[in-house]
Amino acid sequence: MTVILAFLALVALAAGLWLSQQRLASKPWLETGIAPLAGHGPGKAPGFIFIAVFLAVAGGLFAMLGSAFVMQIDETPWELVPLPGRVWLNTALLLLASLFLQFVVISARAGTARWLRASLIAASIATLAFLAGQAQVWIALTKDGYPLDGPPAASFFYLITGLHGLHVLGGIIALAAVCLRHAGGRDVKALLPGVRLCALYWHGLLAFWLMLFALLQGWGNAFLALCRAAVS
Repeated sequence: MTVILAFLALVALAAGLWLSQQRLASKPWLETGIAPLAGHGPGKAPGFIFIAVFLAVAGGLFAMLGSAFVMQIDETPWELVPLPGRVWLNTALLLLASLFLQFVVISARAGTARWLRASLIAASIATLAFLAGQAQVWIALTKDGYPLDGPPAASFFYLITGLHGLHVLGGIIALAAVCLRHAGGRDVKALLPGVRLCALYWHGLLAFWLMLFALLQGWGNAFLALCRAAVS
């Protein structure tokens, strides 16, 4: 329950920050023409809202899985799955992918095709390396005696990381579709709406992974134990 409440608080904070950037205090009857939403431009708001809602739903799913993971550990003590060191490298790769996609957005806004292509290639390579690294972690855990149908903690690990990997794979497909749609185009800024949404999606995937990574490392339970000790 604590995990879910924490996630809902983050969603409320993000929604509040977004709404604060919109023209809520404007007086349209005093303006000529229709001004677009701040920071999105004509036709961009629906896509942003779709991604935001999708991330909220996906985040709610991960939050419920994380909450179930924490509660099960408390009720039926588990031996946490010893995560290989490769998981740290995978985390760094996903962080790099998120940063490079933000560089893609900056390059598209500035109209610099050279840096946009370099950042896009780097983001794609980092993301594919993350997925390959996750597959290597699965193989290593299976060899170490933690198969899919093994201990409950191992089953949760495969379920959580598998769902996250599917979301990452879906993001790669969406990013490829955006790039193919504008392939050969001379106007680099035409990529901005699509890559901006992709970058937002990657930032959300990174946030989800950091939360899941903390839970799988057992840090979430340690934090809850400290909170309970402080309250008692």
